Amino acid sequence: MTPSIPFQTWQRTLLAVFMLAIATLPALAQRGYSSTNSKAIKAYESGVECLRLRKWECAESEFLKAAKADERFVEPRLMLAELKEGQGKASEAIAYYREVMALAPRLHPVAQLHLADLEFATGQYAAAEKNYTAFLEKEQDPVRKSRARLGLENCAFVPAALARPVPFEPVNLGSGVNSADPEYYPCITADDRTLMFTRRIASSDPMVGQQEDFFVSQRGDDRNWKPSRGIPSVNTDRNEGAGTLSPDGRFIIFTACAYADGTYGKGRKGLGSCDLFISRRIGERWSPPENLGPPVNSRNWESQPSLASDGRTLYFVRGVRAQDGILNTDIYMTQLQDDGRWSNPEKLGPNVNTPFQEESVQIHPDGRTLYFSSNGHPGMGGLDIFVSRKEADGRWGQALNLGYPINTPGDENSLLVSADGLLAYFASDRPGGFGDLDLYSFELYPQARPVPVTFVKGKVYDRDTKAAVEADVMLYDLASGELATAAYSDPQSGEFLVCLPTGRDYALNAGAEGYLFFSQTYDVKGEGTADKAFELDVPMAPLKQGASIALRNVFFNTASYELLSASDVEIDKLARLLFLNPGLRIELGGHTDNVGNDAANQKLSEQRAQAVRERLIAKGVEAGRLTAKGYGRSKPVATNDTEEGRALNRRTEITVL
Repeated sequence: MTPSIPFQTWQRTLLAVFMLAIATLPALAQRGYSSTNSKAIKAYESGVECLRLRKWECAESEFLKAAKADERFVEPRLMLAELKEGQGKASEAIAYYREVMALAPRLHPVAQLHLADLEFATGQYAAAEKNYTAFLEKEQDPVRKSRARLGLENCAFVPAALARPVPFEPVNLGSGVNSADPEYYPCITADDRTLMFTRRIASSDPMVGQQEDFFVSQRGDDRNWKPSRGIPSVNTDRNEGAGTLSPDGRFIIFTACAYADGTYGKGRKGLGSCDLFISRRIGERWSPPENLGPPVNSRNWESQPSLASDGRTLYFVRGVRAQDGILNTDIYMTQLQDDGRWSNPEKLGPNVNTPFQEESVQIHPDGRTLYFSSNGHPGMGGLDIFVSRKEADGRWGQALNLGYPINTPGDENSLLVSADGLLAYFASDRPGGFGDLDLYSFELYPQARPVPVTFVKGKVYDRDTKAAVEADVMLYDLASGELATAAYSDPQSGEFLVCLPTGRDYALNAGAEGYLFFSQTYDVKGEGTADKAFELDVPMAPLKQGASIALRNVFFNTASYELLSASDVEIDKLARLLFLNPGLRIELGGHTDNVGNDAANQKLSEQRAQAVRERLIAKGVEAGRLTAKGYGRSKPVATNDTEEGRALNRRTEITVL
């Protein structure tokens, strides 16, 4: 099994035919066939026996004999319709289904549903609508009824979509990316310069035949993609594919699937048919992949991950095999908790997941726009690409079909939207490519675009030695207090890259072992682009006596010592630092600007320092480890002649005692 192809339609349909024959035969024997012609019945039963042995050509030959022997014999015509449907011969299948409905419209009601599906697939929308409606009038099974209702919605959707096509001009990514082999499931870094994708190639193991591997291409200064290369430490002689990159390209989460012997390649251990693995890039080297483990991975099929820009929220597809052998796939979400473990995955709500197939999920770096493929929402037929947006209450909004000709009557999936929201990438086997599936890009029309984001690049370093520091960098939305994005700075360069929705205030916290955390507030108004990111320095103060930092994300009401709720994130970080370093004692220093009289400023600075101390004590920090002191206006760090300078002077500091 490959990460990207959960089951084969041809095998699934023929298996359904086989199971139908096995289930139907005893019932027919009890109530009698629709024919009394012994020659016809003998041929029909011979065809059923061929089905038992999975001899498809033999079965078709015998059913043809039975149908010819009795022109009103329904059962062989039903089997021929199923066989032709499984072979992809829609017009022949429609003809046989119509014969079945003409001879016995109520004897095999499911045949009418199959007929409607085929009529829809071949563009006969009026006929399909008529048969869906008739089927609903007599069917009781809720699953089949939901399928018929969806068919009716599709019949209404397609003509309207064809009449109002959306802009769509795909461009092949070129020979640096595409080859004669299939390329699909693209993912790209936030700066739009590193593209990773899955390629299916011939395996070095003749018993395997073909395998899926990852390849990476870099965008040159001329905007063209350079020749791709594999990832040796991640690729094996087995299947690796359907991956996701963190926005800075330093983490990859991908899918690996077990073979018949239960192995995943290079000694990797798995829990189910396909599992999710993670690898980290340090400099130019990738770490050995590790299984994400339970509860993300299970005995089921986990694949097609998408990591949110906060670095802690993971979306993925889980497939559960039903009794009929079909793999039912839905989109799930899990979050990395403070203890380093993933939360129990939660299935997204009914505006995204349906009783049918959902797959190929991408959470955009804005954190609020979800792209995915589904055949369970009104569409063109097959898998269509949809977008859903997160609402204020955290629920996902109604799925929007991206429209024709982005979506067609065939299957569309593996859509990727760039961080700036302007370009979309997808895989297609359309004419004019390099062979099989190629990767293309196109300009995404405005109504389908995500929330605008800005790009932030930074460098974390030791304040004293200027050496690079590996740190956990987190930016919080000050209005909501929620984590907006996070990244780990590279241990060799100290660099990190994140993207954020624009027009908001953010609190940045960076923490590293052996250092006081860094704290700063930023008003992000769209300064950063992929080519020219908003840049900032993150100097880390070593955790030693006399070291001090300003708590730039601790806020008070004007002329008051009442802490605002936006301070909670910062104070929680400070409490955590104290819990992790039980020998640490600190002074909390309050400082003001020069506005007002000295006595009032002195008192206010003391009250504010004490307010932070009391909040830390309430969180469980021992009172003896905390000293509060007010300095009033006596220690400015900037001029008091400007508002910007006065804002810097109004601060709370911590000093290591």
